[in-house]
Amino acid sequence: MNGRGWTMNDLDGIAEIERECFSDPWTRRMLADSFLSERFEGVLLEEDGRVVAYGGESIVFDEAEIQLVAVSEMYRRCGRGRKILDDLLEIARAHGVKRVFLEVRVSNASAQLLYLKGGFRGLYCRTRYYPDGEDAIVMMRELD
Repeated sequence: MNGRGWTMNDLDGIAEIERECFSDPWTRRMLADSFLSERFEGVLLEEDGRVVAYGGESIVFDEAEIQLVAVSEMYRRCGRGRKILDDLLEIARAHGVKRVFLEVRVSNASAQLLYLKGGFRGLYCRTRYYPDGEDAIVMMRELD
């Protein structure tokens, strides 16, 4: 399973998985705007030329925020989410990042487990963070 960076040609496939996975997906425009930011780093995995998993983070000085992690439903529970997370953390390390943050829905137990296994710990809750009113758990990992 080899990851690679995003290209503009990948945005349609990424947007498709966003719609499949999330009740409040990022639009293609939001994805493109992030991709064009010089602070953004994105990675993805492909199967038969089709995007099946992706992630993205913004890096500012010695901190990063993981903004996106998604795996197409039929490719879940096979290590792809962990590979995306590991790749994002490696990119952050290469940029000299000391702390990585993310938000996750309180109802998304599988994502929380992925992040806990990846060395993240919960910091606090952001109430009514998502458009539907659901809370988010803010998590953080220190990098060595």
